[in-house]
Amino acid sequence: MATFNSSSTPKTLADALTPRQIVEELDKYIIGQADAKRSVAVALRNRARRQMLEDDMRDEVAPKNIIMIGTTGVGKTEIARRLARLVEAPFIKVEASKYTEIGYVGRDVESMIRDLADLAVNMVKSEQAEIVKEKALELTEERLLDFLIPPPRSTIGPESVEKNVEIADKDEGELSGEERLALAVQQFDPTERSEISEQEQERYQRTREKFRQRLRDGKLEDKPIEINVSNRTIPFVEIFSPSGIEEMDINLKDMFGSILPKQEKKRRVPISEARQILAQEEAEKLIDMDNVISEAIMRVENSGIVFLDEIDKIAGRESKSGPDVSREGVQRDILPIIEGSTVMTKHGMVRTDHILFIASGAFHVSKPSDLIPELQGRFPIRVELKSLNEADFKRILTEPKNALEKQYIAMLKTEGLNVTITDDAIDQIAALAFQVNESVEDIGARRLHTIMEKLFDELSFNAPDLDETSITINADYVTEQLSEIVKDEDISRYIL
Repeated sequence: MATFNSSSTPKTLADALTPRQIVEELDKYIIGQADAKRSVAVALRNRARRQMLEDDMRDEVAPKNIIMIGTTGVGKTEIARRLARLVEAPFIKVEASKYTEIGYVGRDVESMIRDLADLAVNMVKSEQAEIVKEKALELTEERLLDFLIPPPRSTIGPESVEKNVEIADKDEGELSGEERLALAVQQFDPTERSEISEQEQERYQRTREKFRQRLRDGKLEDKPIEINVSNRTIPFVEIFSPSGIEEMDINLKDMFGSILPKQEKKRRVPISEARQILAQEEAEKLIDMDNVISEAIMRVENSGIVFLDEIDKIAGRESKSGPDVSREGVQRDILPIIEGSTVMTKHGMVRTDHILFIASGAFHVSKPSDLIPELQGRFPIRVELKSLNEADFKRILTEPKNALEKQYIAMLKTEGLNVTITDDAIDQIAALAFQVNESVEDIGARRLHTIMEKLFDELSFNAPDLDETSITINADYVTEQLSEIVKDEDISRYIL
């Protein structure tokens, strides 16, 4: 089995990104918010530094969890997501408001760690599948050739000889038709049988190589073949248990999966589809799942990132009236996970002591000090993200790798339409987005999505039928499409 070398667990500090490099990578996708970028960059670098410490000291270093404070659409989630993708770390985004206090029906807080473990296992499994991909494709090719041209019956290998010995030990009345035929072949003169076998084997190999070449040339992709596919049906059972609905459901599936016999069904599919099915089966045979699970758990414990969104929704003190589940109770349930505990997952025990938690919230109504003191202490780093202004909108439209301007131009180019957006059009779009945010509600950069979608609505609809091959979008076009909507605040509330 191949060994793993995760970039999320560097062997030396030289293998890890420096804080400056992390910020530079984040700058490619996120405009502004320098303070937040610096904070997450330092937190990530500290993880690499921790890996270099002695074992006894390494266990003592706690992660520097972060609370990001800012209105929606300023880049909180994007910073955390890009950070995780940058270091290939297991990452999960959860909403704090969907968890409920113990004793109520709903998701328990430990489910976030179980989900993170599942995600890590799938991540490592995908990486390992990529490593064994070449070998799996070789084995898949052989299986496809076996389906296309099965080996000749008269070819007698070691397995056939053993089978013939078993047949010879039976009484004649117990033999099936196939066994009688095999016995008749066995009673031929050994020399003659060998010659026939060698001739057939040679002819078979020549034919097999011809089919192999045609297969590699892609000439048989549409040819249908019949293959055996694993088919394991597991009954659906939902049981409420103290450990949570999700975990009980998982355990039942695993239990029934091991008890029920593995069944196969025949499917008639084209070779192009059969190759994908068989390649996946062969890859799973080559992957050592014990190694995958142990590596995944190690990554979760040392490199996992949980992005806890909408934490301000549970920041209020417990209400004495109303049907709401106790917010303070949810905080107390989350506290042990962030503080460091052991969570039982279907892959094994996972310690949360060194998982990095990044919380975020707008904190319009509440404030971070409304969190219970114990939870506040587990988030030592606070960083405030600034609201976006008109200049930021202009940069967001053009500078990032995945800028909206580039996306729309590329999408319409698939229709054969070359779109050019002038600088004054960008200025006008940014000004309108900022104006709507100020007059209606500030939803940050997400306002640009609504503005751009409305701007390109007519063009996107008519693009396949247009005779023109190039169109220029200038400030006048933007004003023509959007000015009336923006001026009428009542309409803009619904449309933009």
